[in-house]
Amino acid sequence: MRRRDFISLLGGAAVVWPLAAAAQQSTNRKRLAIFSPSQPSADLHEHSESKVSPALFAELRRLGQIEGQNLKVESYGREQNTSGPEALATEIVRSNPDVILVVGPGGVFFKKLTSRIPIVVITGDPVRQGLAESLAHPGGNFTGASIDAGPSIHGKRIALLREMVPTMSKLGCLGLRQQWHGPVTGPGIRAAAETAGLPLAVSLLEIGASEADYRAAIESISRDGANAVMVLDSPEVDQNSTLVAKLVGDAKLPAIFTHPAPVEAGGLMAYSFDLIELYKRVANNIDAILRGAKPGDIPIYQVTKFELSINLKAAKQLGLSVPPALVASADKVIE
Repeated sequence: MRRRDFISLLGGAAVVWPLAAAAQQSTNRKRLAIFSPSQPSADLHEHSESKVSPALFAELRRLGQIEGQNLKVESYGREQNTSGPEALATEIVRSNPDVILVVGPGGVFFKKLTSRIPIVVITGDPVRQGLAESLAHPGGNFTGASIDAGPSIHGKRIALLREMVPTMSKLGCLGLRQQWHGPVTGPGIRAAAETAGLPLAVSLLEIGASEADYRAAIESISRDGANAVMVLDSPEVDQNSTLVAKLVGDAKLPAIFTHPAPVEAGGLMAYSFDLIELYKRVANNIDAILRGAKPGDIPIYQVTKFELSINLKAAKQLGLSVPPALVASADKVIE
């Protein structure tokens, strides 16, 4: 072989080797599917502008799971939810990813569809939903985090709202229909309200509800005679928390939320858990599964620490006098 031909051959190999390495890296990528039909799919990636997703991906990166390198993230958000969440769940299972992250009350769909694909959930009580045998030993193909600290959390939120609004005689509830009619949230709140001696005015929304739907729901609560509102925890409502804070304020309805963001946006108060810490826990679950752990062997994390946020400006606009003891007990006070 002539020297020029040999050098030419080496040059060709130099081009082929990186391409082959890149192809191998692409082939070796693990696939993470994220099911969150209330969120924009753009929010379900590492460089989104949402406050929560970056915490998930930062922790995955710290653990060595890097989107675009050894991890392919397939997002199934609001734009993909054209035929309803159950159809979307079916599509994800058919695609056979390495692990599925389910945000919100969609775990029951996946329970019906697969017992093989590992599933990490952020949801209410996974035991009562039939997703896990217990929090300590889930069994099966589910693990993740429970945002349900037990039925007492509803009573605690009602008590805080009553401390702020001593004249409260009827409690409004704004939430997701699927969530309310599940085995956990609706029964828990009804029991807590009965214990507190409060009738309920319940207004429920569908996934993908419009601004007009939210406006009509809050008008319905007000028309039914509620003089305070508990806004339930769900990704759907969280996505619209700023809108909800404005609408309940316009309706002169004191409200308690389950996350601090709407309080920062002008809502009255929140009794919330640390959502960023929750996503970090979930990232560790995903990493463990991608490294070979069985989801049924990974204990489900349950939130235990809650923080009280109060917006004094919102209280003033509502004509409320905030008890000094309540202000003193708050973790965050917005002047």
